[in-house]
Amino acid sequence: MSIPASAIGKPTSGAVVQTTTFVAANAPGNTNGEYCAVTGMVFPATAGAPTMEFQVNLPTVWNQKALQMGGGGYDGTLVTGLGAYVSQSKGLATPLALGYVTLGGDGGHKGAVFDGTFALNDEALMNYGQLSVKKVHDVAMAIVNQRYGSKPRRFYFIGGSQGGHEALDAAARYGTDFDGVIANYPAYNLSLLQVDSWYVGRAMYENGGAGWLNPNKLQLLINAVVAACDSLDGISDGIVGNVAACKTAFNIDSVRATLRCAGGADTGDTCLSDAQIDAVDKISSPHDVGFPMAGQQVFQGWPLLEGGTFTIFGSGSAFGFAPQPGTAAAFPADGVLYSIGAAHARYFAAKNPLLDPLTYDPAQFQARLQQVADITDVTSQSLDAFRAKGGKVILTHGTMDSLISPHNTEDYYKRQVQAFGQSAVDGFIRFYMIPGFDHGFGPYSLGFDGLTVLDNWVENGTAPDVIKSMDNNAADPATARTRPMCRWPTFPRFTGATGTENSAASYTCAAS
Repeated sequence: MSIPASAIGKPTSGAVVQTTTFVAANAPGNTNGEYCAVTGMVFPATAGAPTMEFQVNLPTVWNQKALQMGGGGYDGTLVTGLGAYVSQSKGLATPLALGYVTLGGDGGHKGAVFDGTFALNDEALMNYGQLSVKKVHDVAMAIVNQRYGSKPRRFYFIGGSQGGHEALDAAARYGTDFDGVIANYPAYNLSLLQVDSWYVGRAMYENGGAGWLNPNKLQLLINAVVAACDSLDGISDGIVGNVAACKTAFNIDSVRATLRCAGGADTGDTCLSDAQIDAVDKISSPHDVGFPMAGQQVFQGWPLLEGGTFTIFGSGSAFGFAPQPGTAAAFPADGVLYSIGAAHARYFAAKNPLLDPLTYDPAQFQARLQQVADITDVTSQSLDAFRAKGGKVILTHGTMDSLISPHNTEDYYKRQVQAFGQSAVDGFIRFYMIPGFDHGFGPYSLGFDGLTVLDNWVENGTAPDVIKSMDNNAADPATARTRPMCRWPTFPRFTGATGTENSAASYTCAAS
């Protein structure tokens, strides 16, 4: 099957189906029921730009709905749509098994998770920043119509991180195409976010690495925060749940009063030097970059003093394992935030792969960064058309996310309240902050039946309030602990009896 460029709402040279694979319901290892997997390519509009790979899965028993799934990092890998969506509870049937057409793409290029070289190509950058969502959607619409003789009655999008950004792109840029989205820990303001990722790296590595926190010093700080704040949510479980109260109970003044090395010089792993405390202050405080990017210029800081462990993907310090970065930034030898910020500086801003990130000054690239932000950031894109259509948004973020700050999503939500008013926002956006959840992992790894919740809201007008979630860390979902997902700014306060800590019924959503 060939799909003409005229059927795709953004510039391409058309698309083609390359493979169609029938999968029987009883095929070995198949849990998705009977379906046809369709893969192909979208061809670029300009010579030299990369192709875009896609996959669309067509269930034999179709519920007349479709779910597009987002990518992660810098994309570059095909999202097949065959498995669970981001933060889906373990043990639930996949969307494809439920009868949804599922689909995904590769973002418009191939590459490793934080390989930024694609950004040197203008069309590839546009695809990654905003166009791939639309191109894959439109190709899927043509394929679905060809297979079933009708288009989906409902079209949803779910993703996390960059996929969360793509979910908000779907709602804000292509609101008439989608009925509902779930944006988990979204990288919606990629330019500001990654300039501040670089800023974290600079705080660690400047002045010969004087501010760098080695893993032992980082653990010292984490232990102090937990000791002061863990019980503020009514239970001591290693998770800081009452973040607002924690800011009063333990802050940068507390660090100076209790963890400072005598005289301020670095005397070992049992204390923090003045330079290290200054780095902690920079990282945990709002940072004004000096000029707006997509209408936003203040990054709201990271949860370093709020229970964040800054341990990325379950292993490796976000600050790296050496006081100086290597010549080519790479995680985990170098801090992951520094590595991401370095890639953005080299390939998105300067378009110079040889740039030394420690000499990088974003102000010198203001015009370029603002241009890139208009491409990659959804910060200032209005949700008005999506709301007018009846679209619904579920936002989630973990309180201890050290790859995308939870305060970043708080800022996005506040912007929507400012734009529409609280009453209107309550009618189409619900925002949940999850204690103990990091960037797709953590001591409490979020799992919830998000697609059902979203579909019920869209189809039946049943707006979610408190949602029951489970800890996806459990090997057996039947024995997993459960917690309520509380609408921000409330949090789960333990009100139960001893021995009931693992039951959502033992918690109430409370204000700080």
